[in-house]
Amino acid sequence: MNSKIKILVTGGAGYIGSHVVKALGERGYQVLTYDNLSYGCRDSVLYGDLVVADLADKEKLRRVFEEFKPDAVIHFAASIVVPESVREPIKYYRNNFCNTLNLIEACIEQGVKNFLFSSSAAVYGIPEKSPVDETASLAPINPYGRTKAMVEHLLADLSQAEDFRYVSLRYFNVAGADISGRLGQRRPDATHLITLAVKTALGKRPFLEIYGANYPTKDGTCIRDYIHVDDLAEAHLLALEYLIENGKSEVFNCGYGHGYSVREVVEATKRVSGVDFKVIETTRREGDPPELVADNRKIKNTLCWMPKYDDIQYIVKTALEWERKLPR
Repeated sequence: MNSKIKILVTGGAGYIGSHVVKALGERGYQVLTYDNLSYGCRDSVLYGDLVVADLADKEKLRRVFEEFKPDAVIHFAASIVVPESVREPIKYYRNNFCNTLNLIEACIEQGVKNFLFSSSAAVYGIPEKSPVDETASLAPINPYGRTKAMVEHLLADLSQAEDFRYVSLRYFNVAGADISGRLGQRRPDATHLITLAVKTALGKRPFLEIYGANYPTKDGTCIRDYIHVDDLAEAHLLALEYLIENGKSEVFNCGYGHGYSVREVVEATKRVSGVDFKVIETTRREGDPPELVADNRKIKNTLCWMPKYDDIQYIVKTALEWERKLPR
C-alpha cells in the first residue's frame, strides 16, 4: 500500500529530515525531498529523489507539486538557531513563516490536504508548569519560537476554512544519530549541546561552554527533555499514518517526559567517552528558558507512540559514534 503513497519532504537533506526520509523509504513510501542544501547534505538523502530548490521559488514549487502529485507534505525546512533568531529576526520570519506560507499555498492550489509540520517546544516560551502539555498557552520568548507559533496559528485557521488537515509535532531537544550509523548531525555550526559535548570529547573543540549556571533549577543549569532522533522519526511515521487515515488536525509534544540538566548531559558525555574534557561556565544566552520538559501522554495515547531509546547515555553514545566518522 505505502508504495503508492507519495510524500514530499521539505528539508529532507537536513538532520531530522534525513532520518525521516530514511524511515519513509524503509516503509515503502515514495519520497521526494525538496531542499536548498543551505544546511542539508545531498548524500544524506538515502531514499527517493532530491530537488535542489528554495521554498521562496513559488514557480518551482508549483511545478514540483504538479509533476510529483504528493499525497502529503512533511515540512522541516527552517532556520533553527535561537540566538541567531534574536540577532537576525528578519531572516527567521522570511524563511520560517513566509516560505512556509508559500508551501501551504502550493498545497491548497494543488489539492494536497495532509500536512505534517515540524514545530518546536520553543512555542511555549517559559511554561507555567513542567512537564508542559499541549493545552498550554503559546508564549514564545524568541523570534524562532514566534515563527513556529505563527505557522501553527495559520494551520489552525486554515483547517477551519478549508478541507485541510495537519499534525504539528512540537519537538523538544532532538539528539543522537541513526542507530545504523548512516546518518547524523552534520551542520558544522551545530549548536546542540550533545553535539558540542561529543565534539569536545573527541578533541574537535578545545572546551565546552555552559551558558548560564544561575538558573532556578536543581544545579543552576538549564533542563531539557532530550529525544533520540530515531524515536522522533517514528513519531513522524505514526503521525503521517494518522493523517492519511483521516485523523483530525492535532498537535503533539515529542519528548520523553523528563529532563536532564546541562551538567548532567556533560557528565553523561564524559562517562560514555571516557574523556574528562574542559568545561567553561559563561553568561546566559538570549532566549533560553530555564526548563522545557514534555508531557507526552497525548502522543502516546493517540498515536500509540512507544519510544525505544529513552536513555541519555545511549543517545550520547550514538552521537559520539557518528561524530567519530566525521572529519575534524
